[in-house]
Amino acid sequence: MSIRPFRDIKRKKTKKIKVGKVGVGGDSPITVQSMTNTLTTNIKDTVNQIKQLEDAGADIVRVSCPDQESSLSLKKIIKQVNVPIVADIHFHYKRAIEAAISGAHCLRFNPGNIGSKENVKEILKAAKDNNCSVRIGVNAGSLEKKLLEKYKEPCPEALVESAQNNIKILEDENFFNFKISVKSSDVFLATKAYRSLSKVCDYPLHLGITEAGGLKSGSVKSALGIGMLLNEGIGDTIRVSLSEDPVEEIKIGYEILKSLNLRHRGINIISCPSCARQAFPVIDTVKILEKKLSHIKAPITLSIIGCVVNGPGEASQTQIGLTGGGKGSHMIYLSGLPHHKIASDSIVEEVVELVEKKSKELTNN
Repeated sequence: MSIRPFRDIKRKKTKKIKVGKVGVGGDSPITVQSMTNTLTTNIKDTVNQIKQLEDAGADIVRVSCPDQESSLSLKKIIKQVNVPIVADIHFHYKRAIEAAISGAHCLRFNPGNIGSKENVKEILKAAKDNNCSVRIGVNAGSLEKKLLEKYKEPCPEALVESAQNNIKILEDENFFNFKISVKSSDVFLATKAYRSLSKVCDYPLHLGITEAGGLKSGSVKSALGIGMLLNEGIGDTIRVSLSEDPVEEIKIGYEILKSLNLRHRGINIISCPSCARQAFPVIDTVKILEKKLSHIKAPITLSIIGCVVNGPGEASQTQIGLTGGGKGSHMIYLSGLPHHKIASDSIVEEVVELVEKKSKELTNN
């Protein structure tokens, strides 16, 4: 049992590509990405961070390759991790070739910033030879000079024109194994650009509000921008860009997908903000449960409601529910039905035990 969606979102059908063994676009689930912030040349730290991201649920991880030592380090890094690795390339085409040869599963670059068409051709040859996909990464902060002169400033039209120009470069070389992003730190600029691009191409779209900010403000901006587009059926893979531990990007990414009923991983807690009616300390209880249940990977819905006003209704829609009752006696719901009562001092222990039991059941099935 899970929360019944108000409606199902109909996704736009795009071409399907592969980033390593992970499908992006077509009928593939919407994937969640992040990017390492360690020095790529520090292989140990980079591998450790990638593994942390894997454990948090990352489907794909991007690694920056600003110099030759970094791009060559990918060979050792990729051997030690399980998720597909995207090499982030800026300006120098040789870094992309080195990354492809080193085993990168995807190359992220902006063809318009890579130099001559001959350089782009060499990258695409390396990508083909090494079964490597590409992400065209258009960014409002690094638009081509000609487009800035034409439009005077970054705008949706400029981002889309840049994307279309770059698409043509790849198509002219008979290269179709790519996805596209048109990112901006401005929510409205980015969403308008993605909407326009979605109308004129069928390649998979990588969604993101770039340089969104810290954990709180960046999460809000990303949820608004990415959420609006996903709600319209636009988008095949997402990255939440935060000035924060990259693991938080994965967590917020999944929260966005869970909120739209597009993908579920881990605990989805429905809890009240609490008020004078609460029969137990809801806020503190939820904080403790979030920490104690952070290891759960199975998709489980849990409601924690402080009183009987909305508690039974919310519990009827979740796999496990807790509703506050009088005199320190609270009701546990299982599969939407009242099951047994517990005392206040047993709440955390009881709920954790029930969730872990449910997780094992789902994992074994």
